[in-house]
Amino acid sequence: MGIIEARHTYNIAPIMNGRVSRVLVDQGDKVLAGQVIAEIDPIDLNEKLASSQHMAERAANTVKVAEAQLLEAQSRSRTTTSTHARFSELHTRGFISQEMLDAKLHERTAAIAAVDAAAANLSAAKREYAKTLSDSKGAKKLQEQTRLISPVSGIVTARMVDNGAILSPGQTALQVVEPSDLWVKTRVDQKQSGMLQPGFKADIVLRSQPQLHIPGALARIDLISDSVTEERIVNVAFSTQEIHPSLGEYAEITFQLPLLERAISIPSAAVKRINQQEAVWVLQEGHAQLRFIKTGVSSLDGRTQVIDGLGAQDEVIVYSQQALHDGLKVRVVPEIVRN
Repeated sequence: MGIIEARHTYNIAPIMNGRVSRVLVDQGDKVLAGQVIAEIDPIDLNEKLASSQHMAERAANTVKVAEAQLLEAQSRSRTTTSTHARFSELHTRGFISQEMLDAKLHERTAAIAAVDAAAANLSAAKREYAKTLSDSKGAKKLQEQTRLISPVSGIVTARMVDNGAILSPGQTALQVVEPSDLWVKTRVDQKQSGMLQPGFKADIVLRSQPQLHIPGALARIDLISDSVTEERIVNVAFSTQEIHPSLGEYAEITFQLPLLERAISIPSAAVKRINQQEAVWVLQEGHAQLRFIKTGVSSLDGRTQVIDGLGAQDEVIVYSQQALHDGLKVRVVPEIVRN
């Protein structure tokens, strides 16, 4: 017996605090990948986004001003450099004094420094512009996060909030699963789990549709066993998509194991549990004798495989009207007569 579960459950949650303004879907609704399924009230986020956009525009204008100032400083630097070169030649010919040449040198040095200052101012303006753009993009992304979007095409399995609810970051608002991504989670006795391999065929019978036998296949065997129940968890996938079971529904699973050659089997009713060991009563020269055995798999027709402890010629006592003990004389009858 197993329970139908979703292989993957998608929990839709916001990444920031907010009040739910609208929930656009309900439990059982079909949704598409990328569909908006709920919206969060942004509170003052729209104002922050508008402010960041204004700051970005202002920073862009500052960059333009800085670029113009740099062009002006570069032009002045070229002019003062040319003037200084001409005055230097005139000074060499003795037409101007040293004081006039020094003045032109000072103007040239100041112009070069102004170019460096304008370049530094432009670099700072560009960095500020990049920062404001980044802030604006961040605000836009936050605004996008006010819309909760389904990551897959599937069905809403849980609606955990209503309009007006306050959500914290990471708090699940809705759950979505893919109908084609369902499987049956069941348990198998550890003794029999060793014969199972992924891909083995299975027969699935839903509790809601007992008349149908749905084909399936073993999809996964968990690595961790239950040490208390001595069972191993396995998951069986549906081989057809035409059946749409409900989550949490019970289902019976029957695995089709490969045939065993030369296997010894006995009626399952003959197997007893004595002192945490499996045993059977065998007929030994007309007397009962207890024999401890090691069993394997069990079949649907009520037979159990015996791995060790019995031979092919041993006769097993299936039923006795009185309690058996070693050495008890036993009379075999072809059938049980009930009064």
